[in-house]
Amino acid sequence: MANFASRSAQLRYFRRYLCSRALNQCSSTQPSPPLKFCNHFSSQSIMPLRPGIQTLMMHHRYLCSTAAKSDSGEGQKSDQSSDAGKAVRGGPVSWLSFLLLIFTGAGLVFYYDNEKKRHIEEINASSTAVKEGPSAGKAAIGGPFNLINDEGKNVTEKDFFGKWTLIYFGFTHCPDICPDELIKVADAVDKIKAKMGVDIVPVFISVDPERDTVEQVHEYVKEFHPNLIGLTGNPDEVRKAARAYRVYYMKTEEEGSDYLVDHSIMMYLMGPKMDFVKNFGKNNDVDSLANGIIEAMKKYKP
Repeated sequence: MANFASRSAQLRYFRRYLCSRALNQCSSTQPSPPLKFCNHFSSQSIMPLRPGIQTLMMHHRYLCSTAAKSDSGEGQKSDQSSDAGKAVRGGPVSWLSFLLLIFTGAGLVFYYDNEKKRHIEEINASSTAVKEGPSAGKAAIGGPFNLINDEGKNVTEKDFFGKWTLIYFGFTHCPDICPDELIKVADAVDKIKAKMGVDIVPVFISVDPERDTVEQVHEYVKEFHPNLIGLTGNPDEVRKAARAYRVYYMKTEEEGSDYLVDHSIMMYLMGPKMDFVKNFGKNNDVDSLANGIIEAMKKYKP
């Protein structure tokens, strides 16, 4: 009787414990720890257990093993998820490398921009230095020549000393440009004479000595101005004069004796010592040419 009462008490106690465990697991999201009293009801207990109690003990062991497996499975999943997060964060492109790339690119752009600005400033400085010249500020244009004027007399640069001279290089067979430029020369000379009372000697130097004879040049220059002096000569002397004034010329479109001469389109204002004062291009009209010559004459320092 005493044994029966003891077994009944054990059975009731075990049932209450299982019920309380079940309720706790239902109400909690965290897995419960394994049952701690399993050893109390082992086969080594002092009092033998009936088959019903043994069945309950088997169910209890099954629940304990299931809970342990679930705990280990959740631990592995959490480890995998954390490893996955680390893999994503440690990928080939991170925010740090991206920011470093941006800063590096910005630094390179800034460096090359500064280098470009410095290079442009050096070019401008060198250009200004060339324009100003070493001391006198005059270009190395002009020099000695020995030619023949349109009256058949030998002429050198010394024959123009003491006079202001406006020189133009061209050829008498020029279809349009040379006539237009010589008209501007003639009109500008007259305007300067009217404004300042100074006589400027207009000079035409041929770059086509093979066809521009003395007679041809004489007839040509008198069509533009009575004071216009025409100069020609042998090819070597003409080449020397053109080189001294930095004038380019070359035959083009040659068909027998009919050809054109490509040449520089420039007027050169020379001072009383046949020193270079200023040059004027094709873009000047009569007024700008006359005003430019007057301004250059006022600023002239021998």
